[in-house]
Amino acid sequence: MPGVAESVVPSSSDGADATAPAGKYDEEIDRLFGVGGPLAPAVGTFKPRQAQTEMAKAIAAAIDGQQVLMAEAGTGTGKTFAYLVPALLWGGKTIVSTGTKNLQDQLFLRDIPTIRKALRAPVSVALLKGRSNYLCHFHLERTLQNGRLTSRDDVGHLREISRFIKMSNSGDKAELAKVPENASVWNLVTSTRDTCMGAECQYYQDCFVMKARREAQQADVVVVNHHLFFADVALKDTGVAELLPSANTIIFDEAHQLPDTATLFFGQSVSTSQVLELCRDVLAEGLAHARGPDWAKVVTVVEKAARDLRLTFPEGSTRLSLPQVLPTSAFFPALVSLKEELDGLIDVLEEQAQRAETLEACRVRAVELKAAYDAWKADPKAKGPEAEQAVLWVEAFNSSLQLHKTPLSIAPIFQNQREGNPRSWIFTSATLAVKNDFKHFSDQMGLTGEPARTWPSPFNYGEQGVLYVPTGLPEPNSMGYTDAVVDHALPVIEAAGGRTFFLCTTIRAVNRVAERLRTEFADRGLDFPLFVQGERGRTELLDSFRNAGNAVLVGSQSFWEGVDVRGEALSLVIIDKLPFAPPDDPVLAARIEVMEKQGLNGFMHHQLPEAIITLKQGAGRLIRDVDDRGVLMICDPRLISKPYGRRIWQSLPPFKRTRVQEDVIKFFKPDVEQAPS
Repeated sequence: MPGVAESVVPSSSDGADATAPAGKYDEEIDRLFGVGGPLAPAVGTFKPRQAQTEMAKAIAAAIDGQQVLMAEAGTGTGKTFAYLVPALLWGGKTIVSTGTKNLQDQLFLRDIPTIRKALRAPVSVALLKGRSNYLCHFHLERTLQNGRLTSRDDVGHLREISRFIKMSNSGDKAELAKVPENASVWNLVTSTRDTCMGAECQYYQDCFVMKARREAQQADVVVVNHHLFFADVALKDTGVAELLPSANTIIFDEAHQLPDTATLFFGQSVSTSQVLELCRDVLAEGLAHARGPDWAKVVTVVEKAARDLRLTFPEGSTRLSLPQVLPTSAFFPALVSLKEELDGLIDVLEEQAQRAETLEACRVRAVELKAAYDAWKADPKAKGPEAEQAVLWVEAFNSSLQLHKTPLSIAPIFQNQREGNPRSWIFTSATLAVKNDFKHFSDQMGLTGEPARTWPSPFNYGEQGVLYVPTGLPEPNSMGYTDAVVDHALPVIEAAGGRTFFLCTTIRAVNRVAERLRTEFADRGLDFPLFVQGERGRTELLDSFRNAGNAVLVGSQSFWEGVDVRGEALSLVIIDKLPFAPPDDPVLAARIEVMEKQGLNGFMHHQLPEAIITLKQGAGRLIRDVDDRGVLMICDPRLISKPYGRRIWQSLPPFKRTRVQEDVIKFFKPDVEQAPS
């Protein structure tokens, strides 16, 4: 029954009993979340929800017992309040990690202040972001002096930043709305781990990064994001490492993102663009502080070697595992050449480093870059399973080449992070399980056998929504598949009056769908505003979509999750294909190879669960409130034709299901007579 906590679901097939005993805080939680409790007057739209109350009790019990809990809560459960209330009251020093910086800001600026005020909880709260989010006094001053700006926009943006730094207490670039988040000038006025002067900097006492870290040290609750958390665990460079020893409670919201994020940061990457940035800085600092060497000549040979390495692969993006790179490829001698030129640069910098702190910082960066290139190789000592712990692969972009060394499993690494001081670890999301089975997530994170619970959404999906899988579509790998999807979608978009998210699995499909819809809307006289990912920033697109009320938004991965459009502005979500990861992904291919050596089916045990969790996220965009109504249109015929299709749709919300277009038209226009077929 919707709204009632389900029976506990084991996190793995070993049947671990995750039943939590009645907690000592249950009575207090009933009061706080009940009618007449303090939350109702503080939040105008607050209504008691049994699932939310039960989830809060389970989290309070995990906090009290310093335990792990995986908590899946369907859309509308109110999971944010369910974890924040016990965390603020009984969590001790708490780190809350979210999926994105936008969610961080929402927690810090809206949700936590609301609850803190309602509960009169005397807790201090700090927001901690990665260093690239904070203005750097040193780099701003250097940019103002050097004047190396490439556009008129940059000049105007720099003027705004110069004003802002004098008034801001935080130095957080998110507070300066006049300068777009993707403006190139930010790279010149923020620091990286490589370019930070640390305690040697003349502005160290005023440093916004250091100030944010000091505040986080002293706060009861610290809000971070997953990228920051794992970058810190890997690099010890974000301030979280200093927080972890004293933390009593760690809460991961949007925890389904953790395996990918952790894999990114526990791996190692080095890029030719880092070499070019180093050369740029060496030239500037060399000319400023040491006139002896011919600095232009010194850096030119290194820049050429970096560009030559990039040119060993064709234009456009390429992803290849090391065994896929032909032994005769120019890549290998070009890599040797770049390492030799870096050695030459290091020799020059070692002779000149004592002339200025900035030159010494460049020397350290050069040594670290050379070490990263040297480390990009298989461990010759690794035998058997250990040799399969990481995959070496190459990623080529238009102007840079990245070399990656990616762990195939983060479970042992993350288990090490959880050892040490006893504390509670809470993992929550609307999409952690596949048909109430947490095994895929728990195995990835090394949480096998830990307690897991799920609470269904309070929404009445059977009345509020329809799952529509059209008939007559070709196989997804067919020529013209995207055009066929658009042909089937157009009558439904028209019936819905626009109000559509058209979610695609590739950028190529986004572009083709947008091109077709523009033409069709014009030909049919349909006055639906069309918004396309990439044409404007994500936030601006969403605001325009909400305000229009009858728009169609075409997007790929970044619109499948973390997007909340309530009410009638969004009534139709179209998904072009089941979101299986591309089979040529080198890390995926290596993972599947290892699994199949262990006797597992790589598709059933990895690719399918991953696709289901992504699809659940996309489907979750549709019904965001108790009064929302809409249609989820999944165009992939494999949902019906393949044996695994049943497992997929059974993991989705329990919508009414149909394959008949007239049923969908009638859902949107119940009073319109259908023409006879």
